[in-house]
Amino acid sequence: MSAVHDLILAVWSVAFVAQTVRITVPYLLAALGGALCERSGIVDLALEAKLLCGAFAAAVLGYETGSIAIAIAGAALAGAAVGAVQALWSIRLGADQIVTGVALNMAAYGLTRYLLQIRYGQGANSPELAGTGSAVWSSPLVWLAVLLTVGTIVLVERTRFGLRLRAAGERPDATAAAGVSVARTRAAAVLLGSAIAGVGGAQLSLAVNGFVAEMSSGRGYVALAAVIMGGWRPAWVALVCLGFGAAEAVQARMQSVGTGLPAELVRLLPYVVALVLLATIRSRGRTPSALGTPL
Repeated sequence: MSAVHDLILAVWSVAFVAQTVRITVPYLLAALGGALCERSGIVDLALEAKLLCGAFAAAVLGYETGSIAIAIAGAALAGAAVGAVQALWSIRLGADQIVTGVALNMAAYGLTRYLLQIRYGQGANSPELAGTGSAVWSSPLVWLAVLLTVGTIVLVERTRFGLRLRAAGERPDATAAAGVSVARTRAAAVLLGSAIAGVGGAQLSLAVNGFVAEMSSGRGYVALAAVIMGGWRPAWVALVCLGFGAAEAVQARMQSVGTGLPAELVRLLPYVVALVLLATIRSRGRTPSALGTPL
């Protein structure tokens, strides 16, 4: 009972809220980027690659330049670079979108290790840098995540580009008939969404002051689950990501206070929550009609 009591006290604290927010940021930004891609009609299984490449670019540039701003910008560019390859294969070449996403994820795992080995002589982690650390309320990435969330909601729901983006994912034939290039709209959505996801990767490496191989650890797939559960609507997607962040924060607190459960089982908590919610909660929106449909 004492362990349960300690866990409850740990959860009902300002520190727990701060930890939840810090953990949520990568899920949130990856999911917002995925929502943009999928609302335009492109299946986005490459979120894992975008997070990982963003984390790698932020760590390397942060270490080499000592600038957090340059590190974040580099993460966005790295995510956009992954998105450019995704757009080329999925839109221009008409490759299978699911296979494309999985291939990019696998390539990112190997490429980041290779570049670490080439640059620093080790393939497991980068040198330590002066990142944001565990700071939350003073972290520029937390406030940038808030701005990007609001901006994405306004972009999708209240702008002409958002209307075209939604139309490209729902009725690409009608969109093309209206004189709007579906290919360009989808490409723009993929590039923008990928840049946002790349910034999410920056949070992973800057928060721990360095890059560790494969540090995305499946977060991209959880973010995709959040996109589906949020009904491809950015506001609902953000709320689902906050729930995932809270679940992971609870898991961390359970490990620190000791519950008597095996550590391996406790570490599975966020993914179990994702699977249960995905299986039991109905999506709050309708799947874009043309999602995964080539031009």
